[in-house]
Amino acid sequence: MNTIILFGIPGGMEWIIILFVVLLLFGGKKIPELMRGLGKGIREFNSAKATVEDEIKRGIKDAEDAEPLKSKEKIEKEA
Repeated sequence: MNTIILFGIPGGMEWIIILFVVLLLFGGKKIPELMRGLGKGIREFNSAKATVEDEIKRGIKDAEDAEPLKSKEKIEKEA
């Protein structure tokens, strides 16, 4: 049996072993709590990522809007 691992992601049998080990370590009652925490962390990460993207886009837009003003000021100084 030949398993192909793409980008470091385990294949089917590896996932079964990982899930079995997690079940043994944490038990059936603790897993939903862990998944809720994981979901909350992912949501917070995506929210922070969106905030940073918005700030970068706003900064680029502000810089583009200010550029014509600088060119106009240079022309007025030369005249």
